[in-house]
Amino acid sequence: MSLSFCGNDVNNSYSVEKGVLNNGCFVDALNLVPHVFLLFITFPILFIGWGSQSSKVQIHHNTWLHFPGHNLRWILTFTLLFVHVCEIAEGIVSNTWMKSNHLHLFLPAFMGFIAATTSVVYYHNIETANFPKLLLALFIYWVLAFITKIIKLWKFAEVGLGVEHLRFCITALLVVLYGLLMAVEVNVIIVRKYVFFANPQRVKPPEDLQDLGVRFLQPFVNLLSKATYWWMNPLIIGAHKRPIELKKIGKLPIAMRSLTNYLRLKDAYEEQRNAEDLEKSPSIWRAMYRAFGRPILLSSTFRYMADLLGFAGPLCISGIVERLENNTEVVRMNKTEDLPFGVFFMSSTQLLQNTYVLAVLLFLALVLQRTFLQASYYVTIETGINLRGALLAMIYNKILRLSTSNMSMGEMTLGQINNLVAIETNQLMWFLFLCPNLWAMPVQIIMGVILLYYLLGFSALIGALVIVLLAPIQYLIATKLADTQKSTLDYSTDRLKKTTEILKGIKLLKLYAWENIFCDSVLETRGKELTSLRTFALYTSMSIFMNAAIPIAAVLATFVTHAYISQSRLSPAEAFASLALFHILVTPLFLLSTVVRFAVKALVSVQKLGEFLQSEEIGDDSWRNGDMPVSLESCKKHPGARNRKQPLRYQMDNYEQPLRRQLRPTETEDVAVKVNNGYFTWGSNMSTLSDINIRIPTGQLTMIVGQVGCGKSSLLLAMLGEMQTHSGKVYWSNKNRYSVAYAAQKSWLLNATVEDNITFGSPFNKQRYKAVIDACSLQPDIDLLPFGDQTEIGERGINLSGGQRQRICVARALYQNTNIVFLDDPFSALDIHLSDHLMQEGILKFLQDDKRTVVLVTHKLQYLIHADWIIAMKDGSVLREGTLKDIQTHDVELYEHWKTLMNRQDQELEKDTEIESQTTLERKTLRRAFYSREAKNQIDDEDEEEEEEEDEDDNLSTTTSRRSKIPWKVCWCYLSSGGFLLVFLMVTSKLAKHSVMVAIDYWLAAWTSSAPNEQNSSFSLDANATNISETIRNAEHRSYVPVFVILCGAGIFLCLITSLSVEFLGLSAATNLHHNLLNKIIHAPLRFFDITPLGQILNRFSADTNIIDQHIPPTLESLTRSTLLCLSAIGIITFVTPVFVTALVPLAVAFYFIQKYFRVASKDLQDLDDSTQLPLLCHFSETAEGLTTIRAFRHEARFKQRMLELTDTNNTAYLFLSAANRWLEVRTDYLGAVIVLTAAVAAICSFYGLQSGLVGLGLTYALTVTNYLNWVVRNLADLEVQMAAVKKVNSFLTTESENYEGSIDVSQVPEDWPQHGEIKIQDLCVRYDPMLKPVLKHVNAFINPGQKVGICGRTGSGKSSLSLAFFNMVDVFEGKIIIDGIDICKLPLQTLRSRLSIILQDPVLFSGSIRFNLDPERTCSDDRLWEALEIAQLKNMVKTLPGGLDAVITEGGENFSVGQRQLFCLARAFVRKSSILIMDEATASIDMATENILQKVVMTAFADRTVVTIAHLVSSILEAEQVLVFSTGILVECDSAANLLAQEDSLFSILVRTHK
Repeated sequence: MSLSFCGNDVNNSYSVEKGVLNNGCFVDALNLVPHVFLLFITFPILFIGWGSQSSKVQIHHNTWLHFPGHNLRWILTFTLLFVHVCEIAEGIVSNTWMKSNHLHLFLPAFMGFIAATTSVVYYHNIETANFPKLLLALFIYWVLAFITKIIKLWKFAEVGLGVEHLRFCITALLVVLYGLLMAVEVNVIIVRKYVFFANPQRVKPPEDLQDLGVRFLQPFVNLLSKATYWWMNPLIIGAHKRPIELKKIGKLPIAMRSLTNYLRLKDAYEEQRNAEDLEKSPSIWRAMYRAFGRPILLSSTFRYMADLLGFAGPLCISGIVERLENNTEVVRMNKTEDLPFGVFFMSSTQLLQNTYVLAVLLFLALVLQRTFLQASYYVTIETGINLRGALLAMIYNKILRLSTSNMSMGEMTLGQINNLVAIETNQLMWFLFLCPNLWAMPVQIIMGVILLYYLLGFSALIGALVIVLLAPIQYLIATKLADTQKSTLDYSTDRLKKTTEILKGIKLLKLYAWENIFCDSVLETRGKELTSLRTFALYTSMSIFMNAAIPIAAVLATFVTHAYISQSRLSPAEAFASLALFHILVTPLFLLSTVVRFAVKALVSVQKLGEFLQSEEIGDDSWRNGDMPVSLESCKKHPGARNRKQPLRYQMDNYEQPLRRQLRPTETEDVAVKVNNGYFTWGSNMSTLSDINIRIPTGQLTMIVGQVGCGKSSLLLAMLGEMQTHSGKVYWSNKNRYSVAYAAQKSWLLNATVEDNITFGSPFNKQRYKAVIDACSLQPDIDLLPFGDQTEIGERGINLSGGQRQRICVARALYQNTNIVFLDDPFSALDIHLSDHLMQEGILKFLQDDKRTVVLVTHKLQYLIHADWIIAMKDGSVLREGTLKDIQTHDVELYEHWKTLMNRQDQELEKDTEIESQTTLERKTLRRAFYSREAKNQIDDEDEEEEEEEDEDDNLSTTTSRRSKIPWKVCWCYLSSGGFLLVFLMVTSKLAKHSVMVAIDYWLAAWTSSAPNEQNSSFSLDANATNISETIRNAEHRSYVPVFVILCGAGIFLCLITSLSVEFLGLSAATNLHHNLLNKIIHAPLRFFDITPLGQILNRFSADTNIIDQHIPPTLESLTRSTLLCLSAIGIITFVTPVFVTALVPLAVAFYFIQKYFRVASKDLQDLDDSTQLPLLCHFSETAEGLTTIRAFRHEARFKQRMLELTDTNNTAYLFLSAANRWLEVRTDYLGAVIVLTAAVAAICSFYGLQSGLVGLGLTYALTVTNYLNWVVRNLADLEVQMAAVKKVNSFLTTESENYEGSIDVSQVPEDWPQHGEIKIQDLCVRYDPMLKPVLKHVNAFINPGQKVGICGRTGSGKSSLSLAFFNMVDVFEGKIIIDGIDICKLPLQTLRSRLSIILQDPVLFSGSIRFNLDPERTCSDDRLWEALEIAQLKNMVKTLPGGLDAVITEGGENFSVGQRQLFCLARAFVRKSSILIMDEATASIDMATENILQKVVMTAFADRTVVTIAHLVSSILEAEQVLVFSTGILVECDSAANLLAQEDSLFSILVRTHK
């Protein structure tokens, strides 16, 4: 056989007698030349490499695309590659028709394909290296290729070939493509002028790429990397080695920052404002469309293309099965002389007859469809995130301009604002995500129904009708689900409230042995919540069931109808194509209900947003001019010019601070602020302040006094421009306009460190800072904090007391370098010593030395003597104004009134000095909160320990394996807590369901493949016999129906069982886990609560329980479903074509690595998204709370900047998370496409001996794999994150409980024990934990029945530990306490604790009725309760309350004063008629009067009982019959108070002397 490049059917293949170009083979050979030329030139350049070359600009991304026409070039090249594939296919198929091989039919095309691939690789390398001169090679290639193709086309036209011949069309297409690519290349030359021009164009990279912080590269990479998210590889694979941190994901590109998007949305919103019609509010929808319409249209286009390509799957399957069924061998041509150029030219339909061509087409269609779909998802998500950023900035701006009256009059509550931020913006973002579905789905549904009709005729409409009729039920279920979720939320909030109360008062509950009563009340609420969750589970399982059952029902209806109605037999091709179409149809119909629901929610959200944006704003005072546009412009101008080395905190401060004046003027204007004829109001028509004429002298101390509610604070706010002005004017001297510091009456702290709260954005000056802290006596408080002044305080930080918060706010006002300081009642929460110190050191010394103008609102009249100017107010107007001397002479009556008030205050002062100051107490509370800090740090979070362990093994592989391991153990623990029966039911029903699903489809394959065998037998018979055989055939054909119906019915039933079993398994697990957790925590020893932060315990009951309740079951369901679907599909393909197994191995390896890398990265990004969300929400609520302060300080710009940063950080995390999801989906989708291709090729190769129905079955299943592969991985990743909640809950389930049993049986303890109240303490040693040192060492004491005993000692000497030892709350490891002859350590805890009484230092009340607080066990009569209240001097007060004993106590007893709460605790102790009462520093937090009552009651009502008083003030136990004095855990003195006082050197007398 001679060289068959031109074939050897005829002898003249190589002859050129008719002219060189008239030999078709020569023309094809000519077409090879450009391709070979390109390969020869580019390969050396590519392989020699670019080591020495790099772009001139120093830039850290090699993603900068330098050349114009970039995307167009990639699209054209991809199209070119596709056309080459068609050309190769056409050549190979044509070649099969020829007698001998004609290589020239496909070899040039193959070389063209390689050349096109090389061109794009070559171009990419040149572009990123910015070496344009090398592009000339490509230019020459396009020109040559264009010329050779033109010649070929011209020759074809000459011979009379036309559009009906496929090769003619392909050549024409190639001419167009090469021409266009040539034009692109010319465009690069013209724009960049890199050749033929004297001075080439210099280029600068985009601003974003110059900024090393920008790591989100999607907008900047080339088209292929954009489509496949290739640029994400380093991040996702790197996550395996070390976790992804915020640093790693960097900043957002400028176009995606919330500032840019805010300006876009704001412009679109403001454009609509009409000069004539000011009343009409702009439409948010229109603004959103104008700002973000284009990307949504782009996304919709991608979506349409993806949807249309989606229909290629079923059609190709239909084609392949049909061709295989009517298999015909290709007949080779014998005569080729008559053919043009001696070769065969085929039409496009002939090409599509070839099964291999169809298989490749199917593969390409799938790849393209998935790429478009992911692109559509990505674009909508990016737009949604941009919209959310813009909306948040818009809301924040509005918050900063809200009128104060709006907030205080309750028109706009904090809750509403938080909802806008947390819920409404997210609803709109989600709506945007789902938006393209709204118009894509109807098209998809209509197309699907048309295709079904084309395949199956009328019966297809029946199936479609089933789907359409069942869709509304889906919508109904979806709305029900939303309602149930709301009620579940209400119950869980209620349960959390109760749990919080229990945990806060756990000490009291344990001491009174009431923990079980309160535990039951939580369980009762949990019961209601579980009922609601049960309904939720039912609806969820219905929804899942409908999803699975609808396609089965539709297929059943369709095929059965077809069997009885249609004359024609159902062929495998039609059956499996329509099966695939039904699968496609179900998704949009299911999603449609979700989308409609979100659309409705979005409408509501937009309405709420609109109302909010239209709400009243603060009046623009003349002195309040720099508003938002200015500040936003200034940060727009130079985002690149910031110093990158400075931490963010300092950059933002200098960006638009109101200009502070550095030097104080030597000449003073006499008036700083002046108000003339001022009438001010809080929004209603009533004037709050009327006829205000005042002046505030510069550099002096002005005091504003008056009784409560006379408008003192309002006057300050009116001067600050917060109130609405009816008439009159406020004048500020020019120097002071921007320079105000303000401390509000209700203290407001930022969620930041103490230092940040005080400096508040001003530069840090150590000396000044120290002076301010001393003036506000904050140093002792700061010393108590775990990290000093770097401790986080505020909402999420540590809870400080009122006084501590107030002093920090005053310190903030003092620290600011402003000319005017407004202080609104800074002494209200401070005790007398601190007030004096603050007045002397802070106001008189620190501020007055600085010659600052101070305006002080106060009730403490004793400070009036320091005032330079006094403004007295009454009922919203000014009563008097002047110096104290003026008032003394002109208004004697007022002066006398003040004097009597001052005397009263002085008396209080004396009383105050007697008892320990309130501040010492506050500090004590703070110390108690941290006394076990070391221990708390030990087990701060279980996860941290793990991380430390990880750090210890520096060997990276161990870390890696740990991070990528699936927590099987935790999963098993979760399932086992659901109950084995349910697990068994779930597993069996799942397996049965999927087996039945496979059986249905297998039966369908057998059914459709069955009939044709009989056709041959009836050929010879006459027409009559033909009819009979036709009837027989139809009967046989229909005999498959009953089994099919039974199988479908079973499938639908099993769908129901599986969906129910999974949901109820989840519910059962949630019930058990919560129940066990609550029991463990409630019965844990007190020490556990000391070392475990309350927040951590509450998290287990809130966030973690919520995940276990609602999130794990659907994830588990989805994971098992998608995994089993993929496995059954792969099983079927392997069964149909065993060859497939060989391809399965590499695919499985690829899949393993993809999921392994993705899971780790996804978990990190999810954590980042969660952790960046909280600060953002807190910043909003914080701003809304501290509006007046922020505006007074004029720090709006700084807060806006902070908000933009927080939003961008959260958006970055979210964008990366969604890009990671796209990364995964593109990869699993391509894997799915490869599975389909291998399955198809395997089926075609090994078709002989196969039923065509089985091939259809295999291919239909292969198609479903593409849909479900990514869900397997995503659900696995989600489940892993959610299982962390189970793990955390589990870690608490290992907590040791207290030993409630005791060694004595309850029956052995006398009913009335302790009868006398005699206490023997023998050699007692106590510690809090076996790991810790003893707190009491070898204590021996004896207390007679009815004796009044005092216990004292310095802080930390072990007094309180002794009181806990009486209740067996601490570890008594040596010695014993014997009460009335029984060793208390042997008693059951419940018995012991229920027989003693105690009054604690902190009064604890629970929300509920007064009756419930006094007697939760409900064992006492009303008379007994009234008697107790009477003894505690509360009877009259309770009688006046609505409901008497059933009057409501709010959470924590907030509706009573501290003194009253303490008296309630006394009444509670009295109700329990115990012969022993222990008072643990019970008088510490109450005033003199209440303390006297307490002492009196103890002496009278408890005369016959043993009373042990633990005293912080020795003066309260001077009457005691016996005093025990402790020092460092050792009992040093024990005698009566009188005897001990007689000894000069006794510790007791020293304590008495120092405390006096």
